[in-house]
Amino acid sequence: MKKIEYDPQSLALAIAQRGSREAGELLLQQDDATAVAALRAVNPAVAQEILAGISDERRNRLLAAATRSEAGQWVRNETYDDGTIGHMMEAPTATFAPEVTVAEAVESIRELVKRTFVTYGFVIDEAGRLGGIVTMRDLLLSDRAAPLRDIMLEDPFYLTPELELREAMKLVLNRHFPVYPVCDADRRLLGEIRGQAMFEEQAYEISAQAGTMVGVDREERLATPWARSLKFRHPWLQLNLLTAFLAAAVVGAFQETIDQVVILAMFLPVLAGQSGNTGCQALAVALRGLTLGELAPGKERALVMKEGFLGLLNGGLVGLTAGTGMFVVANMQGNPKAPQLALIVFIAMVGSCVISGISGALIPLTLRKLGADPATASSIFLTTATDVASMGIFLGLATLLVVG
Repeated sequence: MKKIEYDPQSLALAIAQRGSREAGELLLQQDDATAVAALRAVNPAVAQEILAGISDERRNRLLAAATRSEAGQWVRNETYDDGTIGHMMEAPTATFAPEVTVAEAVESIRELVKRTFVTYGFVIDEAGRLGGIVTMRDLLLSDRAAPLRDIMLEDPFYLTPELELREAMKLVLNRHFPVYPVCDADRRLLGEIRGQAMFEEQAYEISAQAGTMVGVDREERLATPWARSLKFRHPWLQLNLLTAFLAAAVVGAFQETIDQVVILAMFLPVLAGQSGNTGCQALAVALRGLTLGELAPGKERALVMKEGFLGLLNGGLVGLTAGTGMFVVANMQGNPKAPQLALIVFIAMVGSCVISGISGALIPLTLRKLGADPATASSIFLTTATDVASMGIFLGLATLLVVG
């Protein structure tokens, strides 16, 4: 990457528009003061992602140049798995004992806000257990001599560090708090996580899903250099070409049939396109359910059966239309086997749509079971399955009922 010098504001904008890998490379080209100033201007979750990908020596220098509070926000907790709340959480910014007065808390927060952003005050006991939350409004309107135990919101909602992001998102969906405390099973306060960071991470996951379906890396952005984009995309295109050869091999196996009944070639793209769309619909619904955590354990079979049944119904309806089209075209060409050809199109359409619907549900489920991202190039595998199924059924039936 060509070295470019930035001011802190421009650098912050540049790294926010890039994937963590490219942002880290860009950060390494700047001096420590500029890099730290830029990290202050981006979301702490973004800063965590970028710093996690650079060398230990440079990361430690940047953390040393930051305030203690900033360093606590920028270092990810490697105790917890990636994608969990514990991995994303920041160190708590404002913690107080229950007997601390409103006046004392206000003075403490005045110093804290010079170094970090404070949303809530967390009231904890001697063992570190969360007893309540104090809002800025309560501090402003309450008696300055009152202890925090008297004005705090007791039994506050909190998240646990082991929660996966998608599960946590379901819990906070109707709450919309700016910050959520993170506590362990004994209610000890471990950290805090900003609602903005959670929603940004979830939005990023969803926005990246469409690209990963066709082999576009999660790291690629609009500002990604063409050479890196080529490196990200090209291997998947080679895989796609290899799978396309499988579909071509199916057509080649029935070349003699196509030579004898040329009209079959006209309807091959019709079948492939229709079955492909059916599979993509099933794939989109399955991926959405997996992303939002809507697919409960043990419900996978029901999903596959539903998509297969929808494929049967949709295939039957579009098969009637396609079969009628084949009958009309074959009659116009004076083909004496127009009824048989129409029946073949109908059966092939139904069969290929059923297989496509089942494949659209099974492919992401299988990838998840194998420990891979369910969205990873799933569209490429689905296209292969639908093309092979539609062309194989169509040409196989034509060989048996018309040519044979």
